[in-house]
Amino acid sequence: MVQLSSTLLYVAFVLYLVATFFFGGAIRPKKREGVNRWATLGIFVTIVGFLAQLGYFITRWIAAGHAPVSNLFEFTTFFGMMIVGAFIVIYFIYKTSLLGLFALPIAILVIAYASMFPREISPLIPALQSDWLHIHVITAAVGEAILAISFAAALIYLIRVVDQSKASQRTFWLEFVLFFLISTLGFVIVTTSFRVAGYEATFEWIDKNGQQSEMVYHMPALVGPHEGVLKTEGRMEPFVDMPAIINARKLNTVIWSLFAGGVLYGLLRLFLRKRIAAALQPLVKNVNLDVVDEISYRSVAIGFPIFTLGALIFAMIWAQIAWTRFWGWDPKEVWALITWLFYAAFLHLRLSKGWHGERSAWLAVIGFAIIMFNLVVVNLVIAGLHSYAAS
Repeated sequence: MVQLSSTLLYVAFVLYLVATFFFGGAIRPKKREGVNRWATLGIFVTIVGFLAQLGYFITRWIAAGHAPVSNLFEFTTFFGMMIVGAFIVIYFIYKTSLLGLFALPIAILVIAYASMFPREISPLIPALQSDWLHIHVITAAVGEAILAISFAAALIYLIRVVDQSKASQRTFWLEFVLFFLISTLGFVIVTTSFRVAGYEATFEWIDKNGQQSEMVYHMPALVGPHEGVLKTEGRMEPFVDMPAIINARKLNTVIWSLFAGGVLYGLLRLFLRKRIAAALQPLVKNVNLDVVDEISYRSVAIGFPIFTLGALIFAMIWAQIAWTRFWGWDPKEVWALITWLFYAAFLHLRLSKGWHGERSAWLAVIGFAIIMFNLVVVNLVIAGLHSYAAS
């Protein structure tokens, strides 16, 4: 059953790639945006891929005996599946095939990112043995996935309207966003490379409780664990030790990912001889900006209340059951609250202050950046009660 679930996930991943190319073929110059043969093929293949990934989710649930959302691999994979599901629903409402060319690559990067983490099925620790955990995590992931569609639409809007003929703060920040998307691909490449090479280095270190522990690195250590001592001969000594509150191994992975993303970004710039956003601009020149702006707003209007239920209300119920308190200022809880406050401000500025168009698009981009910070940095670097999620 586990092998079947892995095969179905791989099939879904490949189908999403194929669908992305079909949506690319759906872009017709000098014609009104609409549904054509390529778009029809694209959405058909996307639906088949989604059903394959749904099969992965069900078969892994059967194999594990619980909803497969209890570690970072499972949650992030489910998050990617929900991004695709949200895109399918929104596609049939707005018939905007260009959205598939941006939303599907985001889902693909998320799933590829998830595949770099351990996939083993392990027994749940006591804090996770609750139906409210499944309700909380699944609902939060659905809300975040819908908000991710808002980001995809906002990215299309900004690539279309930001003037690429001259350098400015707008071009810099847009390019900065694209750099971090590329860094996700860099993470996949560098992690896969060291995994294939079989790299491993063992450290003895002092954890946050003052106990001596062991930590295994699968990438050369640029930063080391607190008071760490390298035990594996022939491996690189770290440049600096991290405080015990920082997960040095995961921070090391983030640094390597940014480095690989920088190299990949530089190669793309060298090949294209222009900014990435400038290279993408011809693809979006015929997009209907009003429709894209509405997709971005409607996605937030739908995703925000779902996120509120999952990440705050259901999370508090689970926290009371697991830890006998509704709120504890754990880093994950704090950033969930920050995310909620930001999107609440987004809706306030949109509805009360008239922030439409480009300003609304920038807010959607910032909101998704907060979500990804919560997923990557808070899960991987900052130690807290939710650290089990990165296991």
